[in-house]
Amino acid sequence: MTEDIILASASPRRRELLAALGWKFSVEPPRVEEKMICGENPRELAARLAAEKADEVAGRFPGKWVVGADTVVAVDGRALGKPRDEAEAAAMLRLLSGRAHSVFTGVALVAPDGGKRAGCEETKVHFRRLTDDEIADYIAQGESMDKAGAYAVQGSGALLADRIEGCYFNIVGLPLFRLSALFEELGLPLAEQWRVER
Repeated sequence: MTEDIILASASPRRRELLAALGWKFSVEPPRVEEKMICGENPRELAARLAAEKADEVAGRFPGKWVVGADTVVAVDGRALGKPRDEAEAAAMLRLLSGRAHSVFTGVALVAPDGGKRAGCEETKVHFRRLTDDEIADYIAQGESMDKAGAYAVQGSGALLADRIEGCYFNIVGLPLFRLSALFEELGLPLAEQWRVER
């Protein structure tokens, strides 16, 4: 059954999370433009992009399970994407310093029979207060440039977060419990998920 699972994402973090379950799956990056629609909030953005990614890949590979996801870091209702350069990464980290922000990950699942389910998980992340030197030192670690919000909680960025409220895997990029629930809704119960081919 697992040879029929496709992860519609180029994210190495999402690949690592699915692989940690022991599942066999293939990866197919989606051909979706990641742009915000005027008036869209961060939760809506993450949910819509996840669904678009899953749908686009499912359209190219019918008869497969397709998992799509999109992660958005948000503070004060403003979505923070991946920084374009180190200056923007520093500005994002200054904005997050000493306060809480939300991480939204939309996750969408398309079943082999065309059935669809989707959801969006929110995790609150509380950052320690950072000096400009600490921000510069963190950026020098090399983790900031391909991460929403300019940090990676599963790497050196773990030292930035004072605490989290909610699903840790959501911050990394794929809320595994939420994904498991979507599989159940589409006819693959937990017991069968554990027996997926390895």
